[in-house]
Amino acid sequence: MSAGAGNRKPRARPAGLTRIVVGALGLLAILVAIGLAVREPVADKPYLKIAGAGFIFNYRVAEVFYGFTAEVQKPVRNMSLLEAEFEDPGGGPPIRVSERLNPRTKRYSLRTPPIRGVEKDRPYRVTVRLIQNGDNAVLFQDEFTVTSQMADAVVPEQPLTVGPGYARNPALETGEPRQ
Repeated sequence: MSAGAGNRKPRARPAGLTRIVVGALGLLAILVAIGLAVREPVADKPYLKIAGAGFIFNYRVAEVFYGFTAEVQKPVRNMSLLEAEFEDPGGGPPIRVSERLNPRTKRYSLRTPPIRGVEKDRPYRVTVRLIQNGDNAVLFQDEFTVTSQMADAVVPEQPLTVGPGYARNPALETGEPRQ
């Protein structure tokens, strides 16, 4: 025996196609098991998820409105109706807003037209319904409240700016130099 023969390391055998396929199938089985363990069945999901809601105070154009964003979670017929009723802070009848659903969009935002009478820390009720196109079946209905962190007294009676360039409102010109 030669002097270096006892210190040789055995050569690694090249990975055969069978070993590669078995390893890939094992990895695939593990990934499928994880996917099945964490998946939420579509049947258990509601049709809509309310992603957020709130008030918007735009003092530049003297507008206040509130609304919400909803995400479609399950397949719905094209042209189904997303309908919302917002409590009117001014004391009038509920404000009804609606939008037709289409297959290109999964996220919808509904909001009131400009409103007045918003009070700080008072919850305002919103009712949401998803009505299926064709048979008018109510697929989803929910009610929640939206609370403002400020009253609409912070919004001026007239817009501070006008036009697409936010030019100063000429009706507010006083002729006094600005400091």
